[in-house]
Amino acid sequence: MNVSRRFAVAGAVAASSVLMLAGPAFAHVSVQPEGAAAKGGYAVVNFKVPNERDNAQTVKLEVSFPADHPLASVQPEALPGWTVEVTKSKLDKPLTVHGKQINEAVTKVTWSGGKIESGYFQKFPLSVGPLPTDTDKLVFKAVQTYSNGEAVRWIEEQKQGAEEPANPAPVLTLSAASADHHGGAAPASDDKKDDMAGHDDKKSENSADASDSKDSDSTARALGIVGIVIGVLGVAFAAFAVRRRAA
Repeated sequence: MNVSRRFAVAGAVAASSVLMLAGPAFAHVSVQPEGAAAKGGYAVVNFKVPNERDNAQTVKLEVSFPADHPLASVQPEALPGWTVEVTKSKLDKPLTVHGKQINEAVTKVTWSGGKIESGYFQKFPLSVGPLPTDTDKLVFKAVQTYSNGEAVRWIEEQKQGAEEPANPAPVLTLSAASADHHGGAAPASDDKKDDMAGHDDKKSENSADASDSKDSDSTARALGIVGIVIGVLGVAFAAFAVRRRAA
């Protein structure tokens, strides 16, 4: 093996070693919406939590909500094996949602009792809203606790133009407000779909009945005309026969 090839192989091995070491740094607590998270609307968001330790399990997750943009509605989804606790606090400035004044909002959601094994991740879903209209993002702060007592604080905010911090906070990016402020049109319910299908079937049946009725009228007219013609011919033939006998 020549010298240049040896250097190439050594460089490749070194690069792969760096990637293997750097890999865990990219696995951090993050938040992503299911679909769009439109300003002024509601959304389902998932906090994705990977287990970065080989010798411990993730046993607890605490997510603190931004105090500068409080959310009036936060509803967790039941997760098998996990207990969820929703903490609310009184607001300094009440919110008005759908014409109703809200004096408190969720400030923290805590999941505990479950386990995320090494090499696995878990999604923790929440339904949240109404999302603020005066910002493009929401910054959450999360604390991930392991079975060995270690707590990793994902609370560092990304500075513009700077490298990603070692323990970045989960950031939810908001999209432009939709027309109905619900993040999309609501699908038709099953009952409504059945009514629409029934209406279409009835419309088709009415059209078929009308077509059949029209065909029946046309047939009746044709038969009537044929009968009249046969009757006239019969009368003419009978008159001709009587005249012939008389002659």
